[in-house]
Amino acid sequence: MTLVLGIDAGGTSLRAAVADLAGGPLLATATAGPANARSVPESVLAERLGHAIGGVLPEGRAADVRSVVAGIAGTGIPGQRGDRGQALAARALRTALARHGVRAARVRITADAEIAFAGAPGTPPDGLAVIAGTGAAAARMRAHRLTATADGCGWLTGDDGSGFWIAREGVRRALRALDGRGPGTVLVGRFAEAFRGPAPEGPSLRFVLVDGALGLAEPVRLARYCPVVVRAAAEGDAVAGRILDEAADLLAQSAAALRPLRGEPLVTVGGLLGPEGPLLERFAARVAAWGLVPHPVADGLKGAVALARRAAL
Repeated sequence: MTLVLGIDAGGTSLRAAVADLAGGPLLATATAGPANARSVPESVLAERLGHAIGGVLPEGRAADVRSVVAGIAGTGIPGQRGDRGQALAARALRTALARHGVRAARVRITADAEIAFAGAPGTPPDGLAVIAGTGAAAARMRAHRLTATADGCGWLTGDDGSGFWIAREGVRRALRALDGRGPGTVLVGRFAEAFRGPAPEGPSLRFVLVDGALGLAEPVRLARYCPVVVRAAAEGDAVAGRILDEAADLLAQSAAALRPLRGEPLVTVGGLLGPEGPLLERFAARVAAWGLVPHPVADGLKGAVALARRAAL
């Protein structure tokens, strides 16, 4: 049996899978921690890649791996000059593969959007992908290759509409309400409880919110509080609802920047736009005007394997 290896490395977690080149289901999967090439040190990324690869590779079968495709967040269009994320990811992947004796004839690193798009039924060659999880980006595919992106600029300068963006906006608007600079919202109490627990006594709400958010300055850690806003919106809080509406607007703007073609394939992925994602309905309503219907996928792992199989032929 000839094997292929697929890797989906995102801002929240990393997943790897090994499969038979000839087809069929995934033979094994494994997970590791966050793996964005722009926010995780090279040594840590190599360690996490190595852990996941070791978790799926059958003993004594390293020589049977024909191809490897890794979609890694924080990398841009392959071949783009000056992409530090791409270079770092390439070194980390080489280190991880060498650790396990994998010398595949074809090893390719691409952006996470490309493998997500490849996970759509039939592995379509052309269309759009929109990612909304810890970070956020839109991407255009042509002939199974990423050719253009919108946003995906990272938490400090972009990732508009992402889980980090929603959590940060939730804290910001809770503070505005607390100061009297904005409308009242249950987010004040919800974030205070999330940051310090249900204890009624202790520091002031303002201190709890400011100090709690500053203590979670890492994007992945703050993004984990996105569900606080989602739950408040589901319960009818107007401020939380507006945050989700604005997030959907921003994601649709990223897709619009890539000039959608009426009726073309549109794949969505990530905790916010994957199957049953809390922004999926809002986002679908916005792109319907362009004749687009989102096809949500759970992650890019199956797409990575599909592209690895194509690369091996």
